[in-house]
Amino acid sequence: MIAETPSSSSSATATATATTTSLNFRHTASADNSNTIARAPVARDPPRAIQPPDHEARHFHPFKRWFPWLVPSFVVANVVLFIATMYVNDCPKHYVVGGSCFAPFLGRFSFQPLKQNPLFGPSSSTLEKMGALKVDEVVHRHQAWRLFSCMWLHGGVIHLLANMLSLVFIGIRLEQEFGFVRIGLLYVISGFGGSLLSALFINSGISVGASGALFGLLGGMLSELLTNWTIYANKFAAMVTLLVIIVINLAVGILPHVDNFAHIGGFISGFLVGFVFLIRPHYKWVSQRNSRSGYAHPPTNSKHNPYQYVLWIVSFILLSTGLITGLVLLLRGVNLNDHCSWCRYLSCFPTAKWSCKPQEVYCESTRIRNQLNMTCLSNGRNHVFTVPKSGSLQAESLCSQLCSR
Repeated sequence: MIAETPSSSSSATATATATTTSLNFRHTASADNSNTIARAPVARDPPRAIQPPDHEARHFHPFKRWFPWLVPSFVVANVVLFIATMYVNDCPKHYVVGGSCFAPFLGRFSFQPLKQNPLFGPSSSTLEKMGALKVDEVVHRHQAWRLFSCMWLHGGVIHLLANMLSLVFIGIRLEQEFGFVRIGLLYVISGFGGSLLSALFINSGISVGASGALFGLLGGMLSELLTNWTIYANKFAAMVTLLVIIVINLAVGILPHVDNFAHIGGFISGFLVGFVFLIRPHYKWVSQRNSRSGYAHPPTNSKHNPYQYVLWIVSFILLSTGLITGLVLLLRGVNLNDHCSWCRYLSCFPTAKWSCKPQEVYCESTRIRNQLNMTCLSNGRNHVFTVPKSGSLQAESLCSQLCSR
């Protein structure tokens, strides 16, 4: 999947403002002036709500602020895995068809020719070897782990930079607000949900990238804003901004070579996870908890509103049912395109400028000992390869190289 860049939303930066009420007390001297008794005044006017002084409001945080370390760790892990992928790729050694690798001064870390990979990255066969999502491997060889491993791989430098910048801008603020456990679960579950929906609709080629997990963070931000509606100021502006960002990013997903099913699956998963993991106490409870001594506050016993509990239960059931059902269907080899003829337009909408048909390559080959004579059927090019071992993965890589010349 080619991950589009989601932008951060102002809803993640909103901070609850607790309101406290003040009861003023006056001292009444007795007749002998020997005692001073504190008495409450007659309740003529309702208590007046006050805000913390300006210098306190600027530093007022009703919830614990976490130090973000998990999201930066995710960024480091993705970068390290990309470097390892380029090391395994070793373009000068494995690219044996005419032409040259891009940026050859990088040695074994040089990129595949831009005709093969315009994102400045490895070959598709290397990505598959490193754990890219390929439906045939998941269904027929029971490699379900690829649904998780693919979210840590990227197709090239451009792909990696776009995703990691988005992760930093969105993820760090969310981790500061909700902690590493909840945001870590949100990221991983959303990535899995994106991979699952992608595999159910796109059966050809491979898919890599963290875009499903990133869209899950956006979905989590939206559900968090909805379920914690009472504690935020400027909530309507935050809602509109977030919705515009989400719609734009999903709209970009209809371009070819972009796996929008991963975006949609990640967003839906993150949206449901947000109702489960990102729930916060309602406004009155926050006000009562954070009110200063000497200030009155309306008493409340319930930590959450009833609608928050309803959303929690419904979301948990939908999320669990959806992920389990989707995994069962995938392992049985079900292709959801057979049951939804128009769904393919959600990932790619054909126009006069581009086609949505997958570009598959086919080759004929004959092998004599370690000599592999291969002809690309799409362009008629022929080449004799010297190969030490036989294998379908190696043959697919050579065919791809031959047909991309």
